[in-house]
Amino acid sequence: MLRYTPPMQLTLSGPLTEWRGPAPSCFVEVPPELTVPIRDAARLLSYGWGVVPVRVSLGETTWTTSLFPRQGAYLVPIRAAVRRAEGLEEGAEVTLTLALG
Repeated sequence: MLRYTPPMQLTLSGPLTEWRGPAPSCFVEVPPELTVPIRDAARLLSYGWGVVPVRVSLGETTWTTSLFPRQGAYLVPIRAAVRRAEGLEEGAEVTLTLALG
């Protein structure tokens, strides 16, 4: 039985990567070792097509968004306003704190 008590907090680091999809943006990929607990929590938290609501903190900036599933992993979108506020460019190594739910 799945037992989840919100909010689950996770900390991760990774490079800021540009996504050249329909709407260009940047993201950080969640490392493989954190996808299992997120996937387990997603069964209770997801509100459609596997996205998971999350509060993200990066430096001095905190915002709400959703983790997007992609090829067995999750992507954390990093808004342009956040990148500007934190002085970040593509390729920068960042540390994020995620609060699921």
